[in-house]
Amino acid sequence: MTTSLPVSPALTRRGLLRFSLGASAFLATAGLTASLSGCSASTPASGFITLRASDLPILQALIPVLLDGTPAPEHIDAVLRQLDNKLASLSPAMLKLTQQLFDVLALPVTRGPLTGVWGAWENASHAQIQAFLQRWEDSSLNLLRMGHSSLLQLLHMAWYEMPVSWASCGYPGPPKI
Repeated sequence: MTTSLPVSPALTRRGLLRFSLGASAFLATAGLTASLSGCSASTPASGFITLRASDLPILQALIPVLLDGTPAPEHIDAVLRQLDNKLASLSPAMLKLTQQLFDVLALPVTRGPLTGVWGAWENASHAQIQAFLQRWEDSSLNLLRMGHSSLLQLLHMAWYEMPVSWASCGYPGPPKI
């Protein structure tokens, strides 16, 4: 006598929705905890308008990986300044969301499980950062995919708006008037 178990998918749509809701609540709670606990200073780093000291190691680690193949890694400070200017022109709500993204990446409690980077950003290898970016890009969680897209767009805007980047992509610059 053989008994068979009913065949059912390992993850149902309802299960995926529950998981996504739980993950979203976890990320929102972690960001709020970071903001309320003082883990993320709201004051800008020295010489910056909006970027905080806790944001700089993250961005300094991400720039060489996200802008690999361009001369951007040689101009990290200039890219950070350009990004800072871009963030300063965001609406307060959008700036807050961006800072919450940076908080989630900076907080050790969320950084390790969400990115796979368990130590400080300064010690993360190029391969670890690539794996984290790929993980977020391919994630089943919309929130992580949006975080990846935000990081990519912010750093691309900052880099490709700088005249030093134009030659590497064949752009001759704006027309002379």
